[in-house]
Amino acid sequence: MTTVLDTPLSPMATEETAVPREGARTWIPVDTPPPASELRRSTATIRTVDVIRLLGSAFASIGFTAWLFFYALPLQGVLGFVLVAYVLFLLLFGILTAFDENSQTVRDRIVAVFVNSLAFLLLLALFSVVIYTVGRGVGPLGHLNFFTQDMSNAGPLDPLTQGGVIHAVLGTLIMISIALAISIPLGLLTAVFLSEFPGRYARFVRTVVEAMTALPSIVAGLFIYATIIVFLGFNRSGFAASLAITVMMLPIIIRSADVVLRLVPGNLKEAARALGASTWRTVWTVTLPTARSGLTTAIILGTARGIGETSPVLLTAGATTFLNVNPFSGPMTSLPLTTFTFVKSPENNMIARGFGTAAVLMVLVLLLFVLARAIGGRGPGVLSARQQRARARQSRDDGYRYRARELRVPTSTVRQAHPRALPAAAATRSGTAVADSAAVGLTVATIAPVSPAVAEATAQQARAARTWRRQLSESRLLPKPSAAINRFRRGSKAPQESPDPSPNSTPPAPDNSGPTRKDPDA
Repeated sequence: MTTVLDTPLSPMATEETAVPREGARTWIPVDTPPPASELRRSTATIRTVDVIRLLGSAFASIGFTAWLFFYALPLQGVLGFVLVAYVLFLLLFGILTAFDENSQTVRDRIVAVFVNSLAFLLLLALFSVVIYTVGRGVGPLGHLNFFTQDMSNAGPLDPLTQGGVIHAVLGTLIMISIALAISIPLGLLTAVFLSEFPGRYARFVRTVVEAMTALPSIVAGLFIYATIIVFLGFNRSGFAASLAITVMMLPIIIRSADVVLRLVPGNLKEAARALGASTWRTVWTVTLPTARSGLTTAIILGTARGIGETSPVLLTAGATTFLNVNPFSGPMTSLPLTTFTFVKSPENNMIARGFGTAAVLMVLVLLLFVLARAIGGRGPGVLSARQQRARARQSRDDGYRYRARELRVPTSTVRQAHPRALPAAAATRSGTAVADSAAVGLTVATIAPVSPAVAEATAQQARAARTWRRQLSESRLLPKPSAAINRFRRGSKAPQESPDPSPNSTPPAPDNSGPTRKDPDA
């Protein structure tokens, strides 16, 4: 609001006494209080009022849904009850939040609750599977023979104290190890080719890899069965099953590793190439270490796909109840195939063994994932203890080499010198050896921590060595004796100047017969 006046207000006039008139030219703004600043609130903090809203909305939605299902409407079914209760929960939570917050905060809270609900649903499904499997297989898991025996001497009617799955555990480990030994180099090299060498052929390979990610496992098993067993004449074995598992793992590893390698910043590669590194040197020292964590995830995904296959193993390795550790001869079984064999039996003991085998498979997969994460799960630039020691040793060797290059002495002399033995050793030497040993002692003193007395003695020897070397370098710049004698003779033959030269006389020309700066003897 402003007050319009024709003339300025007098010192005694006030805004109430001033009468605005038409055609006025003076505008006096009325002071208005500044707007109150909005309090900033962290959206990531869970407050007590938010917890109260969540609990109140949950209980109210459950009660209202129960009233609808049991009294108001002819509704029934557990799934319908859960869906209706969840929708009412979101609605009530939004209404309660709108009482104290603005519309943007209400939307943010509703979306946050929805996303966290999905995460809780996934965790609930995972724990349900794990708890149900372990609960059904707790009987055989409580016996030691289940982990130390095979099923060669046990049948469907035998008790749980006889028989085990050691043959399936070792068969799974052997087959997945061979498959990883084949698929990891091939998969990573193919991913490097797709990301670092783009072109028509790379696009064709990427298309084939993407198509193979949806390849049915039975097709991979039939391919290995037709080529290795039928066409080449090999028997069913664990190696043939490993090849079938490799066919299933390769597309997953290649596709995941390709995506990870393309996320490596390009400026890191450009910096390596600017320093003179070749393409493969850049890939080995920059690209792969930077994407190490993502490549480990790609290998884990491929392992999860291959370790749970059943039909390729059944077609290429067969099924057996005996322990066989030779992957190139005889049938071999795996944990998924053994689980399928057990659970299809009508006997309760065999079904319990099947669930126990599934629990062992889950524990085995978890151990493999933890091992893979421990080996390659560190982020870019994070070094292990062994790598840190190697890096420190390499830096120390570089310091020795650079210092030896400055002193023009062998690197072994710098590396073997010790500051504690420097004063006695330096006292028995002379000339360049004293300077070199003192400088070497200074270098070692800067690399390894020493006592103050030793450091002061080393510094004195180094200062003396630098002074001696400077004097030596200056003495090398002095002229030869023959050049000095010739300069003296030419100077004695120079004409003498007259004692009183006239003002108009010209000065004599300088004698250029003596040595100049370009004279090599000067």
